[in-house]
Amino acid sequence: MSRLRTGTTAPPLSPVTVTGAPLPAVPADGLTHLQFRRFAGCPICNLHLRSFTVRHPELREAGVREVAVFHSPADELRPYAAELPFSLVADPEQRLYRAYGVERGARALLDPRVWPSIVRGVARSIPLVLRGRERPPASRPLGGRLGLPADFLLTADGRIAAAHYGTHAADHWSVDQVLALAAEHRTAPVPQHD
Repeated sequence: MSRLRTGTTAPPLSPVTVTGAPLPAVPADGLTHLQFRRFAGCPICNLHLRSFTVRHPELREAGVREVAVFHSPADELRPYAAELPFSLVADPEQRLYRAYGVERGARALLDPRVWPSIVRGVARSIPLVLRGRERPPASRPLGGRLGLPADFLLTADGRIAAAHYGTHAADHWSVDQVLALAAEHRTAPVPQHD
């Protein structure tokens, strides 16, 4: 798979979310933070998305639309969609993953830098699962457990303003990084390459 570069045109997104609703439009001067996650119920992903949920008003105020893509089927993702203030996209065939050059590999979980996030994510999820407030992940998630995250900041006209390919399962942009990149983009337009 080839990685996408800043300034190039991004592959088109699925126009429909896991709830069947159309993907919300991006304002003319807005940005889309497109994040590729792993599978429905992934404790690391859940922990990460909570930080974006809590700070979603800041992201909206900065003109950033959040979209999270999972390689799980829509029916596995739907229960999580109600709790999140942004769109989830199901990509069980991993077409978007391939189009964006998002990888997978054993280093997703074997890298020691991911272990603290695994512990925090599992510690957060277990009590919620036991109380019936959260579904456990599938025992054998479609697409496996070895996916690597990736983040992209897309302009309203579909160009890649910034890209990050994770080296392990917890190597992703924080809310602060997305906000900083959005502010940078406003002061320095993306070069145009095709």
